[in-house]
Amino acid sequence: MTKVAMFKPVTTRAVTEMFSDCRAIAATEFAVIVPLMLVLFFGTVEFSSAIAVDRDVTLVARTLADLTSQSKSVADTDLTNFFTASCYILSPYTPAQQNTTISELYVDPITLKARVLWSSAATYNAQCSVVLGTGLAVDSNVAIPSSLAVGGTYLIFSQVSYLYLPAVGYVMAKTGITLADVAYTRPRQSLCVFYPTTNPLPTSCPTS
Repeated sequence: MTKVAMFKPVTTRAVTEMFSDCRAIAATEFAVIVPLMLVLFFGTVEFSSAIAVDRDVTLVARTLADLTSQSKSVADTDLTNFFTASCYILSPYTPAQQNTTISELYVDPITLKARVLWSSAATYNAQCSVVLGTGLAVDSNVAIPSSLAVGGTYLIFSQVSYLYLPAVGYVMAKTGITLADVAYTRPRQSLCVFYPTTNPLPTSCPTS
């Protein structure tokens, strides 16, 4: 005669013992908490680095505008030096991921719109070597704060953008975050800054 195995019913005592068994509870907690702690840790590191880069981007924008505004005229050599200085401000972050532009704007006395008189841009390689390029289109309009819209005046306008690539792409965008800032300054040594340099300098600033 075939014997049929019979399962013993689960008793209240067995259930109580199962819930009171604390073995491996530390390992379970570790497995649950560690992923969350790693995300918080790397997220803090990445966001701190991004904030540091963002501050440097602001500093670069202000430096470019300030250096240019201190000159009566600038040549390609001067602009190259200004752009090179900005490259080292961002050190130790990769310089090839930044784009910078220096422009001079003229505020029309009738429309109070800012128009580009000249503009130069720069690209960089890993060794901070600068290659000058074309900036904003001449005669194109640039939106400026209303407080700076004074007819017949000139502005040095700098733009900086930097593509921040996180080391750990799981806590921020893997493709990177573009950090950007702009700065405006008035020419200090003369009414405007001439570019390119001519000898002698024109006696009056251009309006077109």
